[in-house]
Amino acid sequence: MATMRRADLVRRLDRVPAPTTPRRALEQVATPPEAAAELLFGALAADDLEGRTVLDLGAGTGRLAIGAALLGARSVVGVEVDPALRPAAERAARAAAVDVEFVTANVADWGRPSEVVVMNPPFGAQTAHADRPFWDAAFRLATRAVYAFALADSRTFIERRAVAADARVVATRPIAWALPRIFPHHTRRRVALAVDLWALRTERHA
Repeated sequence: MATMRRADLVRRLDRVPAPTTPRRALEQVATPPEAAAELLFGALAADDLEGRTVLDLGAGTGRLAIGAALLGARSVVGVEVDPALRPAAERAARAAAVDVEFVTANVADWGRPSEVVVMNPPFGAQTAHADRPFWDAAFRLATRAVYAFALADSRTFIERRAVAADARVVATRPIAWALPRIFPHHTRRRVALAVDLWALRTERHA
């Protein structure tokens, strides 16, 4: 079992930079370090991280991917469609002294499965249904489990997608999520969002 404390992981993840010029159309919002640590330690406690193959869909600058590697994943791949984010992700992985493979690709086109998928997909606030390709890819590619964030009003959609994919919801719970002012249309310094943390089992005979 990994011995890193949660507070230490939060500090390490906080060093992974957010996108410097985030693209509104892609909803490039960095995962809050505290939320990332909550997801990753949940996966660790369920034996879904240490020694496992992990895939981060929509990896951005790599917070979830790097965190998974820090907590003992056997191999980690981060898939991100925006090539501009890859250098920052690779620098952050080197700074954290972990081995993560970052790939520029559309998640819908990715075909290499992993035991566990972690992701902070677009919430669909800018482009309707932008999250659907991520959930479809997660259920298709995860051979063991999926851990992800989503807006609370997406619960029915995700539950239906899970049923269609023969996946089982293990847990859904609200998590603290404060969105900082990132894009020009944001008028407040910080806005609290209603976000859920999901854990789903994709093992067909679990």
